[in-house]
Amino acid sequence: MRESQIETRLVQGVKAKGGMCIKFTSPGLPGVPDRIVLAPDGRICFVELKTEIGRLANIQKWVIGEMRKRGADVRVVKGPEAVKEFLREYFSEEAFTDGQTE
Repeated sequence: MRESQIETRLVQGVKAKGGMCIKFTSPGLPGVPDRIVLAPDGRICFVELKTEIGRLANIQKWVIGEMRKRGADVRVVKGPEAVKEFLREYFSEEAFTDGQTE
């Protein structure tokens, strides 16, 4: 499956969960993640998409590392099954409540 097809699955899945999935481009900084995912509760996650055998370029590794150092939630999602797992995990009830109960 091509990366563009994997990206389409992510976009559709996020929208189905009530979130937004924004294409992320940065003209001044190559290597930024492909998408910004905004959950209905306001959480933000940056997602880099790859095929199952795709690898991060060195600039992508560096940018992701710098973003994580600053507290950003950055995920590398490889393939359609990983998209399904990301959607299950990120949009689970526990994620919305941070595990807190009333």
